[in-house]
Amino acid sequence: MCGAELKVLPEGVQRVASVLQSKGHVHAAVMLNGAARTAQQAADALGVAVGQIAKSIIFRRKSDDAAVLVVTSGDRRVDEKKVEALVCPDGRRLGRADAEFVKARTGFSIGGVSPLAHALPSITLIDQSLFRFDEIWAAAGHPHAVFQLSPGQLQALTGAPVADLAVDEGENNRDRQHAIRLVSLRAPTPDASADVLSPCISVCRMHADSGLCEGCFRTGDEIAGWSAATQAGKRATWNAIRQRMAALHA
Repeated sequence: MCGAELKVLPEGVQRVASVLQSKGHVHAAVMLNGAARTAQQAADALGVAVGQIAKSIIFRRKSDDAAVLVVTSGDRRVDEKKVEALVCPDGRRLGRADAEFVKARTGFSIGGVSPLAHALPSITLIDQSLFRFDEIWAAAGHPHAVFQLSPGQLQALTGAPVADLAVDEGENNRDRQHAIRLVSLRAPTPDASADVLSPCISVCRMHADSGLCEGCFRTGDEIAGWSAATQAGKRATWNAIRQRMAALHA
């Protein structure tokens, strides 16, 4: 990629492309036709398995406000306790990083966070689940941009250690089925006059790939609009929740 080609790319992609060039990486950043904000969207656009998408998850270390980047496989969820054991020697915990924090520390917006070329240095860890694949794809500084590499190249480019950082799949499935059972108990009856209960079971954690709450299986917009929704609107949301739970249970 020449300098002229770099100039037509978004600023964040230019930074990533420049780093890849300087390190002699053989695969340039490419722009996709559609957004790839989630691992599933990226996998669909590239025609690869979800696990081949190297997603970047940013945490905020509470002791010193440092950004902690965990690069994991698109079909895995990060176990915060495992990460804390490695990066929080003082015993203090990690916090969730909001969009403003992510942008300020990495220079990228959520959905396009690259594992390299951050605006400020991040503490970086790589989940070993990525090493199941010979070829993976990572975000290149924009929701439409990605670049190809191998897990070994990811480690070489970032200099980050590799560790087991993912939630155990058996535990993950048990948690999901437990949430489905609890939410099902709150489902509305056929009586149209009865008040419709909220599906919230106090597990307020948004899944990075599906965009759904892992406790109530609602989108962020559905959660935000619940209190103002009509009874009919709430029942419509419940119908969507039932469909989502059925798909996860299958």
